[in-house]
Parts: sequence; structure tokens; C-alpha cells
Amino acid sequence: MPIQQLSPEQVQSMSREQKDRWWLENVYRGSMPQLTLRSALTGFVLGGVLSATNLYIGAKTGWTLGVGLTSVILAFAVFRVMASLGSRDMTILENNASQSIATAAGYMTGPLVSGIAAYMMVKDALMPWWQMMLFNVVLSILGVLVAFPMKRRFINDEQAPFPEGQACGVVLDTLYTGESTVGFFKAKVLVLAALLAGALKFVSGEAYQTFLQAKVLGLNTITWMSEHLDAWYYKLAEAGKVPIPTIANVDVRKLGLSPTLDIAMFGAGGLMSMKYAANMLGGMVLGWLILAPAAISEGWVMRKGVVLATTDKFVYRDVLTAWVLWPGVAMLVCASMASFFAKPEVIINAFKGLTRSKGAVANDPLTDIEVPLWVSWVGVPVVGAIAVWMAHDWFQVNWWLGALSIPLIIILTLIAVNATAATSITPTGSLSKITQFTFGALDPKHPQTNLMTSLMTTEVASNAANLLMDIKPGYMLGGKPRHQAWGHCIGIIAGAAASTPLFFILFLNGHKDNPFTSAKPELANKAVEDVLLADASKFPFPSAVQWKGISEFIGGLTGDAGLTKIIHPSALTAMAFAAVLGITFELIRVARKNKFPIAPVAIGLGMVLPPDSTFWMFLGALFFFIMGRIYKARQASMGNKLWVQTHEPICAGLIAGAALIGIGDILVNVFVLPAAGLGK
Repeated sequence: MPIQQLSPEQVQSMSREQKDRWWLENVYRGSMPQLTLRSALTGFVLGGVLSATNLYIGAKTGWTLGVGLTSVILAFAVFRVMASLGSRDMTILENNASQSIATAAGYMTGPLVSGIAAYMMVKDALMPWWQMMLFNVVLSILGVLVAFPMKRRFINDEQAPFPEGQACGVVLDTLYTGESTVGFFKAKVLVLAALLAGALKFVSGEAYQTFLQAKVLGLNTITWMSEHLDAWYYKLAEAGKVPIPTIANVDVRKLGLSPTLDIAMFGAGGLMSMKYAANMLGGMVLGWLILAPAAISEGWVMRKGVVLATTDKFVYRDVLTAWVLWPGVAMLVCASMASFFAKPEVIINAFKGLTRSKGAVANDPLTDIEVPLWVSWVGVPVVGAIAVWMAHDWFQVNWWLGALSIPLIIILTLIAVNATAATSITPTGSLSKITQFTFGALDPKHPQTNLMTSLMTTEVASNAANLLMDIKPGYMLGGKPRHQAWGHCIGIIAGAAASTPLFFILFLNGHKDNPFTSAKPELANKAVEDVLLADASKFPFPSAVQWKGISEFIGGLTGDAGLTKIIHPSALTAMAFAAVLGITFELIRVARKNKFPIAPVAIGLGMVLPPDSTFWMFLGALFFFIMGRIYKARQASMGNKLWVQTHEPICAGLIAGAALIGIGDILVNVFVLPAAGLGK
């Protein structure tokens, strides 16, 4: 049955009290189970698993993917199977509670692959795991406290769409009021996609195959499918039968131009628009087929002060951090900022209605089910003070600068929520740069100040905006707001508990200060950045590298040696050109209402991501674009049902399967092989 909603005319004419009474009488399902033990446990487990996949994808791309629809479908399938075995079926609100918990957990990985990783690279020291987890939890809870007063305005009063949350509500309603076979089909397709991606990852997993063949089967020779699709060609090249491909006399493998079988990135590409993916591919071509070879040939790329020659041993990461990163980040950051400030209505609308009388409710009909406002009025100062103390005591952020970040958090959260409410896109990238440059100017000599204050404002704003997007389907379906607040807090704990130790195990294995793995003698004198980016072609941490680059840029502006100490003059020139082009193209795109074919943010991202990741994302976007064009008009066909109606579950399955089995391969390498006497 269709979800009951107010008409646009009613939204404009009714007071908030009238809207709340209408919702209470027509939508609210007070007696229906919602945050039950089983929904909490389901969400907790799903959230832990999906936060692991987000950590994997975040280290590859710098993004955190929404996991709401994935958790909805999985929870629906699990409880329908249990119901067929005699268990009571999960209600629609229990499913919604599970997805809210799982989604909150998934978003907990954002700081780990951005500001926190950048901080550890800059300070060249590991952050204690308990500090990492507690700081992340405190900031996320602060986001919950900041969000709920805004919920009354954006959701109750303005009935803002929050498109992704609204889509999740529609899917839930379809699953529980329509044909249950629809939900089972989506779940089956998701699982099959995950199994396919996982199987490919398993046969190419060196650790899996080493244990299986050496320990289980007792074989003396270990073989596995190479993830590099061009491995066969280079075997021929080593035998002198074919030439090694070069660009400007540079071996293409040194430029990261060695395609791998990356099914997770194929799935991620399927979730993006074709235009964005094509622009990312254009950025990859510009950065790695044109600019990088030219910079190496001209002697503009240096490693530790030494100019790299085309014949030297170096890898993709050396070229990225020494040269290509800078014009890429300049275009990405300047275009993002231009897009943000080119839409002043986003900023203006964020502050509209804060004092208007229409929002006031004398007799609040939702007093018994809403989160009381006093919780936020008391909680924000208390939890904010704890966050400021942590920033000062743990990261040496000046007291007054830490305190200054609290009012800035409120301002940026309003802006972030307003943008998310309209588009489902939270402009965390732009907001983080505002804070980083602001606090960098106030305290340029201490990079931890701009990094950690930026992390504070960005994490709180992002968490608040994402919480409201998760609350939207609950509001549409008649859920109790207090239960969703508790659910979000459960998700925060689940995500932090799962992702924090996993971060150390996956990316800092062998570092002498890592409490979760044994120290490796060969890493004793390695910098944190060298350990974290040891396999930059697989896990390049693009978001963290951007944060670190901006922090170094701020330091270079005020340092005695100037920017040329960290950047070759040619890279500075390229930055200037990229910044101008990024701003120009973005302003044209905004003026033409996104009909301009060039997307400078995507071009910049294509320059800083590993080329093979960009390539696979382009293939994923291209595949689903073609399938959509072929089957969109064929409503009754299996192709439409599979490639159009179910393309998001397919992509989610590909990402989850590849990520989880990939994580498992690393865990086998870290723990199982050494215990079996097979470790390197």
C-alpha cells in the first residue's frame, strides 16, 4: 500500500504541531515491535560486517558507501528464512531498526581512512587503538546529539526528502506490503553476486592458496591466479619474446598501468553515473598517461630529494606523492569549494527557520516518543567538552582552537544536513577543507591542529546528516524516534569495535607499535606512511593522502623554505592551472544545472586514484549503463528485473563478496600462515 505523506500544499500551510498530530494519528505504529533484541543483534552483526567492507573500499577509494539498502535486503532475507523454520517474522520497523544500526556502523570507517590516517602519517606515530576508537565514538555521539533538534525542523516540519533515505523507506514498504518474492529475488541476486566475487578473490588470494595447497593438500609447489591480468605478457617479456610497454621511456608498471582483477571496484563503478565515471577515466588518462611520464622524463619527480630517472626503481606511489597528487588535489579541492560556494542558497537555507515561530510547538504531541531536546542542550556541551579535552590531551590541539571548533560544528552541520536533505550528498570534502584551511591559518606551525579540528567538524557534521537520512524511512513508516536514536548509538559502537582493530591488522601489520600483530624486523625503521602505503596500488588511501597534502601545503606556505621544499616548482605551476580549470569548469557546470559534460571533481579524483581502480570503476559504470539502456523500456523482461530493478543489490554483492574475502586473505596471511609455519 502507498506510504501516507502530506501534500506539498499541506507542508506549506500546516503548522508543525498540526503535522505532528497528523503523523501520530495516520502513520505512527506505536505497538509494533521496533528496537527488539533480535533487530539490535541483527543490525550489530550486519553493521560490523558491512563496516569492514566500507573500510576496505574506503582505503581503496576514499569513499564510504551507504549500506542501508544492503542491510535491509539481507535482514529481510534472514528473517524470512527463519520464519519458514518457525520463528516469528521480523516486522517492517524491526528491519528498519536493523538497517539504521548497520548504516551507522558503516559510516564509522570514514575518519579512519581520512583524517586519522593522515594524522599518523604526519606525526609518524601510531595512534593508540583505544584513543582512536574512543575519539571516533565521542565525535559520532556528538553528531547524534546535534542531529535530533534538527530532526524536528528538517523531517517533522519541512518534510525534507532525504532521497536515499526515502528510497530505503519505499523499498521496505515494497518488501512488506507487496510481493515477498521481490525481496527474495533481490536477496538471492545479492548473495550470488557476492559468491561470484568472493570465488574470484579466493582463487587469486595468495594466502588462501598457500595454506590450502601447502598445509591441506601437502603440495610442494604453490600456484594461484594472478590478480594482474597482464602477468602472462610480462612472462613473455622476461623471456625476451615481447617488448616491455613504455610511455616516454617509462615502464608502464611504474605508473600503475598494470590492470588487476578488481571486482569490488567494478561494483563501486556500477553505483555511479556514467558521466562521473567517464570523467574519472579522463583524469586517469591525463594524470598517468600524459602528465606523469612527462614529469619523470623532465626530471621533475623526486624521492627524498633525489631526482628519479626513467631507469631507476620506483613505484606508482613515488610518482603520485611527488608530483601527480598536487594538480589532482588542486582540481578536486578547488572544484569542490567552487561548487559549494556557487550555491549560496544551500548556506542561506541552512539557517532559515531557526527562529521562525512556525517551528515552535506549545503542546508537543510527540513528547513521549521524541528524543527530549534537553538531552541535546545538556549533551552537546558535555560531550563537546570531552572531545575538546581529547583533542588537547591526546593530539596537542590548543584549548581555545579546540573550543572554537564546537560552534563551527553547529554551523557546518546545518549546511551539511541541508545539502543531504535535498540531494543525499553530504559535502564532507568541501566542509573538511574549510576547517583545515581556517585552523591551518590560525595555527600553521602545528599540522595536528588543522587535521584533528577538521576531523572533529567533518565527522560530527557527516554523522548528523547521515543520521537524519537514516531516520527518514523510520518517519515514513511510523517508527519511534527514540528507538532510532538508540539504534544509531548501537551502530556507532558496532562500527567502532569492528573497524578499529581491523584497521591495524589490515594496513599496519608488522609495525612495531601495532598491538594486534607481531612486529616484523624489516619494518623496525620504517615510517608509518611507508607501512600504511606499502601496497599503494591496492590501498592508496586517497582521502588520507589528500588531507596530509593539504596540511603540508599549509605548512609550506608559512615555512622558512617555502613550498619548493615539498613540491617541485613544476608541480606548483600544474597546481595553479588545475585550480583555475577546476573552478572554471565547476562554475560552468553549476550554471548549466549539471548539463555540462566535464566534471572537474571526478577528473581530479581520477588523477589521485590508482589507474586500475579507476579503470574498473569505469567498466562497472559502462556495463550497467549499457544494460540500463537496453532493458529500461522492457518493463516485463528478466533483463529489466535483473539489470535495472536489481542493479544496486548486484553491485552491493560484488563489493561485499570481494571485500570480505579480500580481508580474509589478509587475515590468513597475518595469523594463520605464521601459526602453520608458512609465514614469510
